Amino acid sequence: MFDATSWFLALPGLMALAVLGWLISLPRRNVDVVDSLWSLMFLLSVVLYAGFPPETERGRLLFVLVAVWAIRLSVFITARNWGHEEDRRYQAIRRRNEPGFAFSSVYRVFIFQAVLAWIISLPLHGAVNGTSELGILDYIGVALWIIGFAFEAGGDWQLAHFRRDPANAGKVMDRGFWRYTRHPNYFGDACVWWGFYCIALSAGAWWSIIGPAIMTVLLLKISGVKLLERDIGQRRPDYAEYIRRTNAFIPGPRKD
Repeated sequence: MFDATSWFLALPGLMALAVLGWLISLPRRNVDVVDSLWSLMFLLSVVLYAGFPPETERGRLLFVLVAVWAIRLSVFITARNWGHEEDRRYQAIRRRNEPGFAFSSVYRVFIFQAVLAWIISLPLHGAVNGTSELGILDYIGVALWIIGFAFEAGGDWQLAHFRRDPANAGKVMDRGFWRYTRHPNYFGDACVWWGFYCIALSAGAWWSIIGPAIMTVLLLKISGVKLLERDIGQRRPDYAEYIRRTNAFIPGPRKD
């Protein structure tokens, strides 16, 4: 059952978190903080939808899964970005919208991502507002979440470890999960969200498929694979060979 009232009431909370992030970004002249807040918007969504602590077994299960995923990702992104200049994606947006980007970024970047997170959070809303008894789809969802979390967190850790070694400067990471997919973290993120959808589907929220569908399109065609690889072949010539030999998204054997 779709509870439109509770879904719409979550939007002001997400927008408030976005505005807080914008205020933090102003003295830093760096909107990267929105990346740290992105996953936390979904954790806030679960709390707003299910309450805290959640009353149902499925609500408690979903809260734990979202909390582990969201906090790990937020901490990782914050640590990765700390002390670095603003991401070149946001630098490009800033250049296109100066003068006045400092103030227009509140809706161009922060409010926009809050609204996007609100729409994508539909499986979280559906899961906690549907039937409460756990079933086989819930366990399939948990299995997908475990696979996705392993690829996302494992891929991030492997790449960070690879980059810390000065001997790897300028080299292409093609080990571990990165041997089987060029973007294990994006593949893992997609699995996590399809896992959330399976849990929502178990609760009867078939209509919430829009959430993982949008997330998958973002990862593949907009802010993920396509954006990252747009000019990487020019910046890193060895990457062209990596592209030839390695699947872009879904893991598979290397092409020798």
